[in-house]
Amino acid sequence: MLRKRLLFLSLAAVGLAGCNQQAASPPQPKAEAIASGEIGSQLPHFSVKDLQGREISSADLQGKAVLIDFWATWCQPCKKEMPGYQKLADRYDSQGFAVVGFKFDTMMDMEDPVLFAKKIGVRYPLAVADDDLKQKFGGIEGLPTTMLYDRKGILRKKIIGFEYTSAIESALKPLL
Repeated sequence: MLRKRLLFLSLAAVGLAGCNQQAASPPQPKAEAIASGEIGSQLPHFSVKDLQGREISSADLQGKAVLIDFWATWCQPCKKEMPGYQKLADRYDSQGFAVVGFKFDTMMDMEDPVLFAKKIGVRYPLAVADDDLKQKFGGIEGLPTTMLYDRKGILRKKIIGFEYTSAIESALKPLL
């Protein structure tokens, strides 16, 4: 009889202990922000005037695969890469691809940037990258720096230093 009573009291205590508890909601995954300039980060919002005085804005690039190129007139690898980016822009523009070049302003230009671009055959939009813009892209560690974003504005490839156009094109094709 004592056993039955203890068993009854134990079950009653367990049953009553759960009466005031609320259903636990499943743990929510923490949305960890990906730092700007890191693979998986969003194309930052920006609005600048290009070297011709025309407005360039991240809003104009929505829905496009975008290549952002940080360059300088004194950067020899930049000079070698940029004509290849122009060829990609010419080839894939109709498929929703855009290229924007941001000129570094940390050292004096070796030549006029507009003439520099014309001489190497670059016609895609070029603008000066001030410190604020560089920070929006996560800071730039070296030149050239190339960032390839998909149509949703997510960074899919980042290269610091020279890269052959064919490697960029291989990364670009699945994004189109």
